[in-house]
Amino acid sequence: MSAEEITVEPVVDQVAERANRLVKLENFKKAGVHPYPARFEKTIDLAQAKELVEETPVTTAGRIVLFRQMGSITFVHLQDFSGRMQVIFKKDIMGDELYKLVTKNHDLGDFIGVDGSIFTTKTGEKSVLVKTWTFLGKALLPPPGKYHGVKDREVLYRRRYLDLMTNEDTRKRFALRSSLIRAIREFYWKENFLEVETSTLMHNATGAAARPYHTHNNALDIDLVLRISHELPLKELVVGGFEKVFELGKAFRNEGHDPSHLPEHTHLEHYAAYWSFEDNILFTERMFDFLFESLKLPKVLPLKDRDGVEHQVDWSTPWPRVDYVELISRDSGLDVMSYTSADDLRKDIKARGFEFEGMASMGLTSLIDNLYKKVSRPKIIRPTILFNYPKILQPLARVNDADVDLVDQFQLVVNGWEIVKAYSELVDPVDQRERFTEQASARSEGDEEAMDIDHEYLVAMEHGMPPISGWGMGVDRFLALLTGQENLRDVVLFPLMRPE
Repeated sequence: MSAEEITVEPVVDQVAERANRLVKLENFKKAGVHPYPARFEKTIDLAQAKELVEETPVTTAGRIVLFRQMGSITFVHLQDFSGRMQVIFKKDIMGDELYKLVTKNHDLGDFIGVDGSIFTTKTGEKSVLVKTWTFLGKALLPPPGKYHGVKDREVLYRRRYLDLMTNEDTRKRFALRSSLIRAIREFYWKENFLEVETSTLMHNATGAAARPYHTHNNALDIDLVLRISHELPLKELVVGGFEKVFELGKAFRNEGHDPSHLPEHTHLEHYAAYWSFEDNILFTERMFDFLFESLKLPKVLPLKDRDGVEHQVDWSTPWPRVDYVELISRDSGLDVMSYTSADDLRKDIKARGFEFEGMASMGLTSLIDNLYKKVSRPKIIRPTILFNYPKILQPLARVNDADVDLVDQFQLVVNGWEIVKAYSELVDPVDQRERFTEQASARSEGDEEAMDIDHEYLVAMEHGMPPISGWGMGVDRFLALLTGQENLRDVVLFPLMRPE
């Protein structure tokens, strides 16, 4: 770097820096430059511009991320969502007065538009030689430091724009999220499903075992909950004649907040008339094959387990199938199907040396589920189908024809995370009422994750239902696995945080 070269870097004292930038803002205004114009005709993004041949005219725009003046020539790096590109200001082209205005009053973070032609520097860098310049927006605060970026994870989550501004991997990750959601919809359309939207505000928290958020509607003067799943309204649509429906939207669960759980998550559900859970296993494998192909992702991806050990995980189908009850028995030495008393199971779990938070107040359902999460789920690394679930775990699933204590359900588990849950739906309204009653009893005894009775849904069932299989997937979890993230907050643009 020569003695004349000046590199503009963010400063630590943001108060002083902001005051300095306000002065520069006034300088632009005094020169007749509008600091925040209405629009700019950007005809090409920066990545595309870099592919153009010499002397091609180009009009583009972006944020200043590097500003280096060397006498009568200034090198500026612009950044847009597609990438970065160098643009070059020359005094003999712009004129002395405009060149001085630009070089003395621009800062990192400002937006500008340029019109010029493609030019290759002596070092071989494809650039835009600027003929005309348009000021598009003054940044009053500096971006994160050029070499350090955003290191504080809390700042990263609270001010995602800083992360996006400085981290290309983050921009790519969220671009992939958008592509994933588009590909999911394309697959459903290809499979002749209809996309629908159902209510977020509900009278009862049903469709999953989870603690809901409570709210109140003033106009109707009624208490409501935010939905914990999309399930029951979608099945009511099947009663009404829809045979294949899906919904992509938010679900809310007022429970654990950790790397694999968020208070709100993007949930995908579908329901298909005349299908069994076996049909949905094959559907899931077809879907994942389609998504990997559409997104041009390799079938073998690196993933770190909970201990930080990296594994090369193969997503190739078909996936292995493992009996849920046998898996728990192998890992814990307990046959969960032999228990009818929560106290007995709790005693034997402790006798085996296993402990988990809240187990003292858990009912039988929650004890079985948490035992599995303690001893078995963390060990499942490659994509695996678990099936043969105890009836008590899933009040909405169809009883297995060969064993009335089991239900026709499966889950796809990858790297200790449950990604997909699906089952053959219970369509017998008498059986459903009995199971809801059992859940209500568990809830009255202190199990906060047991389901409420949904009387409206029971009335719908009594109007008749065909065989149905339902399916649900946590989109955030799937994306985290695809991108090698260990925390769901890294695939959600604005995760919920405590106020500063």
